[in-house]
Amino acid sequence: MECAPAWDNRLTIGTSDLAAGDTLERVVKLTNSGSLDLASATLTTTATTTSLLDTDAANGLQMQVDKCSAAWTESAAPYTYTCSGTVTSVVATRAVIGANVALGSLGALTAGGSDYLRVKLTLPASAPNSLQGLASTLQYRFDATQRTATNK
Repeated sequence: MECAPAWDNRLTIGTSDLAAGDTLERVVKLTNSGSLDLASATLTTTATTTSLLDTDAANGLQMQVDKCSAAWTESAAPYTYTCSGTVTSVVATRAVIGANVALGSLGALTAGGSDYLRVKLTLPASAPNSLQGLASTLQYRFDATQRTATNK
C-alpha cells in the first residue's frame, strides 16, 4: 500500500501553537497499486520527537481517521477539508499513538483501489497548562496484509 503524490499527502505538514480545543486536519490518499487484493490494513503512529502531547493518552492529542468517497476539498492553510461525497469513520477517536490500529473498510484493499483519508488531531479542551510549549513530531505508517493464499 502506498501513499499518493505530494498533493494527496499532507501528513508531512506540521503546525504550531495549538491551544486546548484546537484541531488539525491532514489528508492522504492510499492506493493499492498491486495486482492482488489485500486482507486488511493497519495504521501505526509513533513520535520521533516525543512529549506529553503524544504520551498523555487522556489529555494529549486525540486522533480520528475518516474517509471520503471522493477526494477531499482542501481550503487554504490552515488546511481544513470538506467531503462532497459520503464520510465514513475508519478509526474512531483515540489517543494519537498506537500500533497496528485496524483501519475500517477500505477500497484500497482491492487491487487498484484507493481511499481518500482525513486524519484529524484534536487537543482536548480539558488539556492542562502543563502541555503548553511542548512539541511532538508524529510519524504515520500504513501497513497491509496480503490476502490468504488460494488454489489457482
